[in-house]
Amino acid sequence: MAKAKAERTRSVYRCEACGHLEAKWLGRCPACQEWSSLIEQPGGGATRTSGAADGNAPQPVTEVAELSARDRITCGIAEFDRVLGGGLVPGSLVLLGGDPGVGKSTLLTQALGGIARAGRPVLYASGEESVAQTALRARRLGAGDARLQVVAETDVDKILGHARALRPAVLAIDSIQTVFTAELDGIPGSVGQVRESAARIQAFTKTTGIPTVLVGHVTKDGGLAGPKTLEHLVDVVLQFEGDRGGPYRLVRAHKNRFGSTQEVGVFEMRGAGLAEVANPSASLLAERPVGAPGSVVVASIDGHRPLLVEVQGLVAPCAGGPGRRTAAGVDGNRVSLLLAVLAQRATCDVLGYDVFVNVAGGLHLYEPAVDLGVALAIASSARGRAVDAHTVVFGEIGLAGEIRAVPQAEARLAEARRLGFQRAILPVQNRAHLTADPGLTLIAVDRLSAAIDAIA
Repeated sequence: MAKAKAERTRSVYRCEACGHLEAKWLGRCPACQEWSSLIEQPGGGATRTSGAADGNAPQPVTEVAELSARDRITCGIAEFDRVLGGGLVPGSLVLLGGDPGVGKSTLLTQALGGIARAGRPVLYASGEESVAQTALRARRLGAGDARLQVVAETDVDKILGHARALRPAVLAIDSIQTVFTAELDGIPGSVGQVRESAARIQAFTKTTGIPTVLVGHVTKDGGLAGPKTLEHLVDVVLQFEGDRGGPYRLVRAHKNRFGSTQEVGVFEMRGAGLAEVANPSASLLAERPVGAPGSVVVASIDGHRPLLVEVQGLVAPCAGGPGRRTAAGVDGNRVSLLLAVLAQRATCDVLGYDVFVNVAGGLHLYEPAVDLGVALAIASSARGRAVDAHTVVFGEIGLAGEIRAVPQAEARLAEARRLGFQRAILPVQNRAHLTADPGLTLIAVDRLSAAIDAIA
């Protein structure tokens, strides 16, 4: 008996940096490689229980109540609700990430305000702002409702205690990197604190059914800060992105257990907060210069949503030395590849010039279908020939100068026709597989050189 008691009270060693447990002291944590970070904790470091009496009893899957669309909590922001799959699912844990200053707190405040106006109480726990600062932003955004309750707190256990007492429809914590639990050593934002705090929030969310939204910081590379287990732990991972100097913001779902990851919401940042952009293609092309060399309209697909975006290219004489390559909104390595293809396969040598590529509106285009638009924008500027204002282009470019087919060609053409475009330059294979007349003059090309000849 004495031996069993001694085993239950045996000390363990917990890493202050990542929370890793070891049975004996080590000079270096085997999990995160930090030196002298293992601290002794008596009692085994965790409470162990056995038996099924304290847990949920197994149930036949056929007897579990099915969630319907009516069970989801909508915030009244159609663009945001659509990306979530129709609203917040009870008991779900959502992670909203984005660059500093992009508008994460603004979006979250407006969403909570919409839920509060619908008659549901919500709780906003801020670890970065005071109650007065949070309330000031809520009033400025038109979210000043008595059912929106705010608290400035960084102790995750106290936050969850407030939530248990108030029983809000939705809990929001801004941000996961600022909260901590006193039961674990380490500063807020450390790997161990983020992981343990998120685990406690997840347990609370699943047992109470209260959906919780966590705001997350990002690293300098654009990835979510904190342990990778955080992304595995949550049900939904949303990325809020956009150029802080530009007006447009996009919210994408990188992971969604309750909906599609192919949806995107488009917003415009204004003085009164974020406004939904119901017709993003028209908004993005509203200020396009007509008859200017280097301006090309590209039919892009973001998730399931077609977007017509202006890609701009500028070729300028080089002051000396190797030419500069500057790209905003597209991958710089992809631009370098296209410049080499232009020089070797299309007799458009701009390697000795400064080349600048920009996506108007501050958007970021990731798909290969924008290759043709980027190449034609550069060629148009280099030759001083403007692209016809009523032409839209799309297609992937290979290293041999071939134009490759891209998915969802019919959706791209339908969007172009809806906005009044009259002709399209597209890959030959896409033209051959169209099932209906798109209502545009189609110029099918299989080589980059043929596409350049067709732009004027």
